Amino acid sequence: MTYLPGLSQPAPPTTVVWNSAMTAYNFGPGHPMAPERMDLTARLARSLGLLDLPHVSVVAPEVASDAELETVHAPDFVAAVHKVSDDPSSPDESRGLGTEDDPAFAGMHEAAARLAGGSLLAATAILDGSSLHAVNFGGGLHHAARDRASGFCIYNDSALAVQRLLDGGIRRVAYIDVDAHHGDGTESIFWNDPRVLTISLHESGLTLFPGTGFANEVGGPQAEGSAVNVALPSGTGDAGWLRAFHAVVPQLVGAFEPEVIVSQHGCDSHRTDPLTHLNLSVDGQREAATAVGNLAARYCGNRWIATGGGGYNVTDVVPRSWSHLIAIAAGRPVPLRTPVPEDWRTYVDEKFGAATPGLMGDDVEVWWRSWEVGFDPNDAVDRSVMATRKAVFPLHGLDPWFD
Repeated sequence: MTYLPGLSQPAPPTTVVWNSAMTAYNFGPGHPMAPERMDLTARLARSLGLLDLPHVSVVAPEVASDAELETVHAPDFVAAVHKVSDDPSSPDESRGLGTEDDPAFAGMHEAAARLAGGSLLAATAILDGSSLHAVNFGGGLHHAARDRASGFCIYNDSALAVQRLLDGGIRRVAYIDVDAHHGDGTESIFWNDPRVLTISLHESGLTLFPGTGFANEVGGPQAEGSAVNVALPSGTGDAGWLRAFHAVVPQLVGAFEPEVIVSQHGCDSHRTDPLTHLNLSVDGQREAATAVGNLAARYCGNRWIATGGGGYNVTDVVPRSWSHLIAIAAGRPVPLRTPVPEDWRTYVDEKFGAATPGLMGDDVEVWWRSWEVGFDPNDAVDRSVMATRKAVFPLHGLDPWFD
């Protein structure tokens, strides 16, 4: 079945970054960061009709140049990636290259720089006005720091997109990260830059890599309040996660008044993800993407760049979650009870021997309590939220109890 939405409502011109060459970002058999995640997402989005909408442009990314990469990465780090890429037998573990998380492979630089180029392309589309929304579901590599690879991430494409926006004249950018892991690399790159608000909602570093991202991490001395972290307890589900989001993110985005939102949509917060301990559904993840898009519409003249990120349930979760992201960005949301197209399910069965869900959602009820009903000190999620509100809200002129 193909999802063919009506086009009666205005839809934002949207760029989707995709080309099969992006799957060269491949750490090898058995590594969780399977390149099939990208291919299956593109196939499902196309089967749903999303990539054929008249206002959606599917554009292949170029390999980012060294000069472009060095707008956020140290030149000696870029040189080290080149060296390991040319000779994978000589890893550089001091820079995170050739580790268990980031195994060295031939062509590593070009593969990583192509994904980075995708988010640079997205930023350029926003700057030149050719698109209001842009999606690079192959991006979102948020653990890469200025001078080190980490957590499956070589180059930080999201940070590159933010920097390109700033260099292009954008005065303030909000970066919203909903991956199960703390967006530590992006945060560190802009730690002392008051033009960038980084917000990360993630499983607590007490139970998950990278072990950072607590409420008291609020930015450097020149940018206090520019880093926002909501460290959620293991086991948090849709209701708790969405309560936390709506208790922190809209208020801070409204106070910060960004001109563009860049968001990272790792879907490893799903209840079946093999690497994390959160309990969200695809339905909840779709709701989060909708909320981010609504913030862009309200505060940023509808200018929004969305990237992928983590997500390691390769067949059941990632393609559905990121297809929803594409659909929302394109202004043509796919209803949760839409059947997953049969041609796509057949392909997955034949290639992977895996049965896939029959619907685009998980058939759960997405509901959360508004923060306005009051703070519950006996609730672990509420305690995490209040810690963040107390740490950051006053730095933005907000009241942690009443705003």
